[in-house]
This record gives sequence, C-alpha cells and structure tokens, in this order.
Amino acid sequence: MATQPGLVLASASPRRRDLLARLGIAPDAVNPADIDETPQRTELPRPYALRMAHEKALACTDGTSFVLAGDTVVAAGRRILPKAEDEATARDCLTLLSGRRHTVYSAIALVAPDGSIRERVSETQVKFKRLSDEELTAYLATGEWHGKAGGYAIQGAAEGLVSWLQGSHSGVVGLPLYETRALLKAAGFALG
Repeated sequence: MATQPGLVLASASPRRRDLLARLGIAPDAVNPADIDETPQRTELPRPYALRMAHEKALACTDGTSFVLAGDTVVAAGRRILPKAEDEATARDCLTLLSGRRHTVYSAIALVAPDGSIRERVSETQVKFKRLSDEELTAYLATGEWHGKAGGYAIQGAAEGLVSWLQGSHSGVVGLPLYETRALLKAAGFALG
C-alpha cells in the first residue's frame, strides 16, 4: 500500500498548527513562505486574501507533498487593515472597528503533489462592542494584538469584546476548519 504524501504547512503561525490539530492533522513540515505581502493598488480584500494564500502555497511547493497555505485579512468595507506591528497601528485599527461590523476573509490554498491547486475562502462578519478608552487601553496592554491583522486576536482577550459573529470562528483565528477539511478531502488527502 502506497503511503500518502506528506503535508507541508506554509505558515509559521502556531494558531494554524493548533487548528489543524483539531482536525487530527499534524503537518510533516512547516515551511513559512517568504513573499511580498503588499496589497496591489486598488486590490480588494477578498481577492487579496486569495492571492496571498495562492502565492504562499506556490512558493513552498516541492512537487512531492501537499502544501497548505492560508491568509487572513481584516477589512473595514473595501479597506484592508494592516497587521499591527506597533501599538499605534493596533489602536488605530481597533478605534476604527469599535462599535461596527467588519469582515474577516480567511483564504486557503492547497497545492497537491501533482501540481493541481484548490482554493477556498471563508467570509466572516464580526462586530465589536463600542470600546471605551479603558477597554481599548486594557486590550492593548495584553500585547496579543502584535502581528495580528486588524490589531486583534479573537482567540484571546478580544473575544470578550465581540458582540456578534456570523461565519467561521476558526477562520477569524486564521484557518477555517470546515473549508480546510473540504479542500484536503477533495484533493485526496486521507483524513483520520
């Protein structure tokens, strides 16, 4: 009986590894893609998320393994919010999102050993309560916003600030499990 090709996760995110574990999957290798993640001029959030996942997967393809990549984009309307690398950016993002709905696009791309590519995107609507100055300051003090799209991590303290969510909670964390499972199954990856 032939053994199944391995699975490479094209991401350094520990959250994506944890989410894959919920499906009973441990990647055989972790190979973060090193690509330019700058949005193209006038690029909309959904196509941007799909392009990033696609490019990350292709950048790590080795021709022998399944390669899974993902990208999560937080959008306020047509505006792509940045990954917060400093507190000022996180504060700006959270101030913009306070009391309003926003959309989180979580795209995944899977390259099979034969080179075929499958892609899916999860779209989730999230609404934060109106944040007081004290709540905003307390959340920023956690530091969990660092490196996170839109300046927050829903799997942490920010979950207590979300008043409403419609869609995939795991997608907001960084890997939509329903879509990931469907993609792997469609590609012939044996799930437990």
